[in-house]
Amino acid sequence: MDAKMQGNAKPTLNKGWAVAFAGLGVNLVLGVLYSWGVSAAALREVGWSATETQIPYMAACVVFAAIMVPGGRLQDKYGPKKILLASAILTAIGFIGSSLSMSVLGLTVFFGLFFGAAMGFGYSAVTPSAIKWFQVHRWGLISGIVVSGFGLSGIFIAPIKTFLIHAHGLEITYFILGIGLSAAIILLARVIKVPPPDYRPPEIKAHKRTAQPDIINRHYTWKEMIRSPRFLIVWLMFCFGTFSGLLIVGQLSNIVQELSALTFTQATSFVMLYAVFNWLGRIVCGAITDRLGTKKTLVLIFALQFISLLLYSFVAGSTLTMVITTVMIALTFGGMLTVFPVVTARFFGVEHLGLNFGLVFTAWGGGGVLGPLIGGLLRDTTGSYQAGFIFSSLLCLVGLILSIMLWASKKKKTY
Repeated sequence: MDAKMQGNAKPTLNKGWAVAFAGLGVNLVLGVLYSWGVSAAALREVGWSATETQIPYMAACVVFAAIMVPGGRLQDKYGPKKILLASAILTAIGFIGSSLSMSVLGLTVFFGLFFGAAMGFGYSAVTPSAIKWFQVHRWGLISGIVVSGFGLSGIFIAPIKTFLIHAHGLEITYFILGIGLSAAIILLARVIKVPPPDYRPPEIKAHKRTAQPDIINRHYTWKEMIRSPRFLIVWLMFCFGTFSGLLIVGQLSNIVQELSALTFTQATSFVMLYAVFNWLGRIVCGAITDRLGTKKTLVLIFALQFISLLLYSFVAGSTLTMVITTVMIALTFGGMLTVFPVVTARFFGVEHLGLNFGLVFTAWGGGGVLGPLIGGLLRDTTGSYQAGFIFSSLLCLVGLILSIMLWASKKKKTY
């Protein structure tokens, strides 16, 4: 460690916080995905079916998750800056290309494939970079801060998209977003870096009630991780936990309009509401994880998801109940995105965290395919979204059981 780091920990710690908040900014840009419900509603107005509106979104989710694997590996090898530059270029291609080809095929190729790849590269670069600057006692909070950008995005981008769509149409809206979002990623990438190999996080006194242990005993390679029985359980939990959130966020505007008498513009407020509590859930669940540990936090999240999805099945005509259930689902879905990077780091170490979490994150891609696809198909088949809510609640119940099983053989330790 160089003399500057040994003699003055404060600048180093400040650098870690700068990386964390710049990572939040990158995810704020990439979180435009979570305002897809606004685009889906606009596409329904020009004749697209519910299933068709979910194809580009579903493709983006799949590619996002798939690119997390090579993106994480490249981040581990080359650092985050080059990976973020690739993300910026792909973002520009994805949105500008979409603006020139506003069809199911065009949006699937440009938004789904190109912007999906942009998200995979960008997301894989920021959370591992930030976590490495801090001790384990802060991992939940730091992970929550970084990934909260995705949830916070809808607060800003959903109303902007709504305004631009009404003023200029989808084509011009996507062109403007392509220029602005890619430029923002390039600027934020200048701040994001990983610490040097001999860096040790400054000592931070752990809270006396913290549930996170101090030492990671082993750093798994990706081959060792996927051979571990825990990997499959973690993967399934993440898939089931994100299924419901991805089903709802991609169709939220349409769901709200169907369950109430609200207009398209009024329904956009639910997209923003979801975004606020999605963001808040990531911060809150990060802090809870640092205090209670990952097991208790996940049990709590799955239990709340199960209850809220059952309530969502019977909210037609009640705007207040719909608000409450939307808030609960947003909080718990956001929490999933905070807790699982910490779960991956706790069980499998941080040395290969970029690649390892990339592999775990493919579960999010599974939820991204199944959630919108099953939700759209059930809506087109049954004429309502109720069956999708019930199916999602059952998956959350399975996730609750798996979260208990994961730690059942480790009763003498708290992870």
